[in-house]
Amino acid sequence: MTLNEMEVRQRLADFPGWITNGQCISTTYKFKDFVQAIDFVNRLVVPAEKAGHHPDLEISYNRVTVRLTTHDAGGITEKDFDLAKEIVRIAKQFQ
Repeated sequence: MTLNEMEVRQRLADFPGWITNGQCISTTYKFKDFVQAIDFVNRLVVPAEKAGHHPDLEISYNRVTVRLTTHDAGGITEKDFDLAKEIVRIAKQFQ
């Protein structure tokens, strides 16, 4: 079940730096260099596979933009926030 706009905004309060366009939640992380950015992306594979939920990723040198939406539900669901929580945890390892 998709979350409504108010539910999404309330949940985003727990995810500094994340935004929504109404169809997905997203954030961009900046890393030291390309190698570190790719290392971050590689660390997303196991939790994404485990959840059966895969982020849309855009890599530009040392920046990685992560977008989450539940395609089969047609919008943002709890699955997106569950994976976002894991992504935030992984990103903190690079700070």
